Amino acid sequence: MECDVCGQAMWQWPVVPTAWEEEIWSCLWCHATTHVGGEWFEISRPQYLPVEMRWERAVADGLPADVSHAFGVFDKTLCGIQETGMSPSDHWWLPERANACGACLAAATAIDGRWPQVMRGEGARVSVARRL
Repeated sequence: MECDVCGQAMWQWPVVPTAWEEEIWSCLWCHATTHVGGEWFEISRPQYLPVEMRWERAVADGLPADVSHAFGVFDKTLCGIQETGMSPSDHWWLPERANACGACLAAATAIDGRWPQVMRGEGARVSVARRL
């Protein structure tokens, strides 16, 4: 599948099929996500979010407590750390905090720059509802 944001190839998540048989695709370049199938949509495309609202804080036993890392896609931090049992927390990763990982911030800024301005507005990514 081709990314509707940047035109790069997307990667399909190896998810266990659910009752709704949803596929999840993520762009390796701009990290846009597309959901195909599911109960409510044929195609669901989450809108652009700025850096300070886009990433959750990563949590895992092996991560140092004094550094805040952003949980990216593919079960890694944005700076590339992968720990067993890593997951996103219920809290935003706040890049303006003093303990925010500098490498995560650099990656988040680079990813944000890959989203064209025309794809950042409301309604730029169209979701297609299933017709009954």
